[in-house]
Amino acid sequence: MTADDSFGRLDDDDYPAYTMGRAAEMLNTTQGFLRAIGEARLITPLRSAGGHRRYSRYQLRIAARARELVDHGTPIEAACRIVILEDQLEEAQRINVEHHRAVRTTDP
Repeated sequence: MTADDSFGRLDDDDYPAYTMGRAAEMLNTTQGFLRAIGEARLITPLRSAGGHRRYSRYQLRIAARARELVDHGTPIEAACRIVILEDQLEEAQRINVEHHRAVRTTDP
């Protein structure tokens, strides 16, 4: 992948563009927090060729939500589970809307 290819992917929510240090800075948290939510399997950062963690914007949004819950007193494991369930619910609702649209367009 060339530098031009990488630059074009910066708009991709799933592109792992952020280092652990930058991600922690953006979320105003510690690298330890990012490691903890990784260990809790909330997010799995990609690894660079050198083994460094890289995060996508989508993962940063997920981490920010977990951080919000933890800041309000929720234990990290519970916060991770809540975020996973919220994400699953959002996806199920999106699929449901798509299904209803498809049914309406095919009904006479």
